[in-house]
Amino acid sequence: MAGSTETTKRRLLDAARAEFSSYGIAGARVNRIAERAGVNKERIYGHFDSKDGLFRAVVAEAMSELVREVRPGQGSIGDYVGRIFDYHRNDPTLLRLLMFEGLQDGHLGTSDTSGRASWYSLAAKALAENADCSEEDSGRLLLTLIGLGAWPMVMPQLSRLCLGTNGEDVDLAALKDFVVFFAERGAGAGAGAGAVSASKEA
Repeated sequence: MAGSTETTKRRLLDAARAEFSSYGIAGARVNRIAERAGVNKERIYGHFDSKDGLFRAVVAEAMSELVREVRPGQGSIGDYVGRIFDYHRNDPTLLRLLMFEGLQDGHLGTSDTSGRASWYSLAAKALAENADCSEEDSGRLLLTLIGLGAWPMVMPQLSRLCLGTNGEDVDLAALKDFVVFFAERGAGAGAGAGAVSASKEA
């Protein structure tokens, strides 16, 4: 019975990930999720309480996968941005989930119980230890690096427009090389507390 329960949950999570990443929270339909998973929709409420509960479980699982694959504080700043870039290029699902979450809940998504807040706090501290950056500025640095690595996949149409590809595929390898170099150069120029202090004094 336990195996059957876990199998059902697994199928629901997989089906829900596809549904939520395509339609968002508001547009997702529990009937479609249940049909894709091959179970009665009441199983969704039995396992996850609600559609919102299922969405939170999907995001928590996707975040856990990111945490395993992309670790800040290992290697250089450029290495970290490159890992972010590659991760989301290979699978943009988490980015889509987070965008839909932001549209639906805004800042409320930060109050969940998935452990995300503590992970980002630890990630910022790891960056502070690995770069010339104060703990005060570490969160700003983390947000900036995530933006550098993830934005081309968040807005692929903007990438094409900025790079003038006229609808053709963006050269992602060249773009990755550029953002990695840019991140390294920014870190080498004293990104973080020193740069912020200098700008305030100016």
